[in-house]
Amino acid sequence: MSDESVAEVRAFNRFYTRVIGLLDQGLLGSPYSLTESRVLWELANPADGSPVEVGGLRAALGLDAGYLSRILVRLSSAGLIVRERSDGDGRRRTVQLTQKGRAVQKELDDRSSADVLGLLSALSDDERDRLLDAMSTVRRLLGDRRSAPVVVLRPPRPGDLGWVVSRNAALYAQEYGWDASYEALVAKIVADYAAGPDPAREAVWIAEVGGARVGCVFCVRDDDETARLRLLLVEPAARGLGIGGRLVDECIAFARAAGYRRMTLWTNDVLAAARRIYQRAGFTLTDQAPHRSFGHDLTGQNWSREL
Repeated sequence: MSDESVAEVRAFNRFYTRVIGLLDQGLLGSPYSLTESRVLWELANPADGSPVEVGGLRAALGLDAGYLSRILVRLSSAGLIVRERSDGDGRRRTVQLTQKGRAVQKELDDRSSADVLGLLSALSDDERDRLLDAMSTVRRLLGDRRSAPVVVLRPPRPGDLGWVVSRNAALYAQEYGWDASYEALVAKIVADYAAGPDPAREAVWIAEVGGARVGCVFCVRDDDETARLRLLLVEPAARGLGIGGRLVDECIAFARAAGYRRMTLWTNDVLAAARRIYQRAGFTLTDQAPHRSFGHDLTGQNWSREL
């Protein structure tokens, strides 16, 4: 690890703390510090809706017991929280917001949302997408696993189809060594869809996590009775979240509602993870044959299922 890498991370930390006002004496112009405000947020958003135990709060925030105790004393003195013995275990203490505490926390939350909205409003749609993508990547790479990520499946927006081509080409080159002829194939599939989509019988879904694009799939017409699933992709950092299965299920449900009687797809034997998704979704292998494509000797496979 180079000194330049360490310096770059520290420079980013200094920049971002200045942008969001962490160098101010009080967060968001309030008399409360960042840590105090975070404690109030945790108490306003308990995982199961029940009073929060002090031990659980300390673990969730990674705070020293003495430091947290001093914060709770200050918040209690301000009338924002109440501390009680746990009903289930008298040795434990629980913490809840008072009515005043909820009002203060809501005001802080509203101010924070307004500040972030101001930051994002100054950016173009593309710049916002890039920023949210980068933030999501930072969280995943640095191990943010405290809550299950929210996966959103949505129709494509301007720029998404270009992303489909770019990410397919880059990922398959990186993971399987496929050459530019695969990018050409993906570009043709996408271009054919974009040239004359039939919303009643064809559709595309983009998967997002934290505002970042992490997957896609196409459902296109093969013939009047057959739909074809194409270009299923899930970004490496988002694998294991069930996104591939959800995309395939969405395709199947759409094809069934559109009046197709069967769905088919073409894949290659080296794509083992995708094959497992297809099998779980009820597809069966109908035939396979060797071929030379994308700079490699492969075995192409046709899979299908009735709808």
